[in-house]
Amino acid sequence: MNIQISDIGHVIQLAIAPVFLLTGVATKLTVLTNRLARIIDRTRVLEDRLKVSANAEYSEELELLYRRSHLVNFAIASSTACGLLVCVVIAMLFAGDTTGIVLDQYIAACFVLAMLGLTSSFVYFLREIFLSARFMRMQHQNSLQQQPR
Repeated sequence: MNIQISDIGHVIQLAIAPVFLLTGVATKLTVLTNRLARIIDRTRVLEDRLKVSANAEYSEELELLYRRSHLVNFAIASSTACGLLVCVVIAMLFAGDTTGIVLDQYIAACFVLAMLGLTSSFVYFLREIFLSARFMRMQHQNSLQQQPR
């Protein structure tokens, strides 16, 4: 098959939007992995403190950190699946255009699946943020109640 330079330029133009999406997903993955790293660091500190002596407050916070880490892990998995599907969309755009194979429905399906992955990632991320914020509010309320009047 004889591929013209203008055809390649057209395919590159089509692939630009998914590449920007991929950049956004990569940035989101950076945020999520940083949050997970902070959760892991705090978990290690609490586990070390619990080895010294039992403490209900530390155990409660540790349980919350485990729940948060699961949510972040699900968000990372969903974002990674989204990124993978976006890469597949880009590859199919090139493959379909250069080989003449009709991949329109597959491209659309992969893009929809990528958006579902991105959406679920945001849902898990938002849930983790809500858990974190609720715990902070509870800690603040407890500290206010313990202050002498």
